[in-house]
Amino acid sequence: MDKKGGSMYKSLEFQPKKRSAFRVFLGTGYYRAKRYLEWLTTHETFAKTKEAELKQHVIHSHRTPLYRKLKDVDMWYQENKVKNLRIAVRELDKIIIKPGETFSYWKLLGNTTKRKGYVEGMVLYYGSFKPGLGGGLCQLSNLIYWMTLHTPLTVTERHRHSYDVFPDSNRRLPFGSGATCAYNYLDLKIKNTTTETFQLHVYLTDEALVGEWRAAAPALTRYEVYEKEHRISQEYWGGYLRHNQIFRKVFNRTGAQIDDEFITENHALMMYEPLLEQKTGSNS
Repeated sequence: MDKKGGSMYKSLEFQPKKRSAFRVFLGTGYYRAKRYLEWLTTHETFAKTKEAELKQHVIHSHRTPLYRKLKDVDMWYQENKVKNLRIAVRELDKIIIKPGETFSYWKLLGNTTKRKGYVEGMVLYYGSFKPGLGGGLCQLSNLIYWMTLHTPLTVTERHRHSYDVFPDSNRRLPFGSGATCAYNYLDLKIKNTTTETFQLHVYLTDEALVGEWRAAAPALTRYEVYEKEHRISQEYWGGYLRHNQIFRKVFNRTGAQIDDEFITENHALMMYEPLLEQKTGSNS
C-alpha cells in the first residue's frame, strides 16, 4: 500500500481492443505457466492450515447479497454462482494465516474443474460476460479484499476490474473496492506482517455471502475505507472512463486518527452510458 495519491493513467490503455480467441488462449496459457513457475521457485510461505475452532475476536466482517437483478442477465447465472461459492467457501473457511505467511486465493482453491463440482457461471469477458466454469467466484475475492482493507494484514497482489460492466444499483461500497480473479494468474495475495495469527471465516446463508477476519486478540486499530476524486471522463476515442482513488483512515483504540493511507487508484472502461447524476457507491 502506497501512501501517495495522484492519479496517473494512459487513456489508450483502456481503448477496447479486439483479440482473437486463439490469441486469448495463448496468452492465458503463458500467464498460467508463468504463475506455476513462480509457485515452484518462490520463497514465500503460503497459508494452508485450518483450525476447526474459531478464534475469539472478529476483527472485521462483511456480507454481500447472493442474488442481484442485473439487466439482461438470466438468473441461472446467479444460481450457478451460488453453487460455485458453496464449493469455494468450503476450501477457504477457517484457514489461518500465521505471522510471515501469505494467503493466496488460487493456491488454496486450485483450478475450478467439473471434477470438483464447479458449474458454469458468469465470467466477465472484455467488457461483457459469458458462461465459464467456476464463474462468480469474484464475489468471494471481492469480499475478502474489502475485509482485508479493514485489518492490519497487507495486500501484496490485487487486480482491479478493467471494465465497469453494470450500472450502480443499491450499492454502498466505493467503486473499485473489489478484486477480480482468474485462475491462476490474477490472484489475491495477502501477507501477515503482524505478530498475530489471523483466521478467515466464510460461509453462505440463504441470501448472503458472509465473511469474517478473526484473531485471538482484539483489534488495536480501526479502519475507515473511503474514496476520493471520483469522476467520469469522456476520452477522445469515444469511450467513457470511470476513475477514483481509495484511501483508508486509521484509528487507534481510543478513537484518535493516527494515519490516512493511500490504497490504490482505479480506472475502468464504462460499458454503459453514464447518467447525468451518477451514484458513486459500488458494492462488490
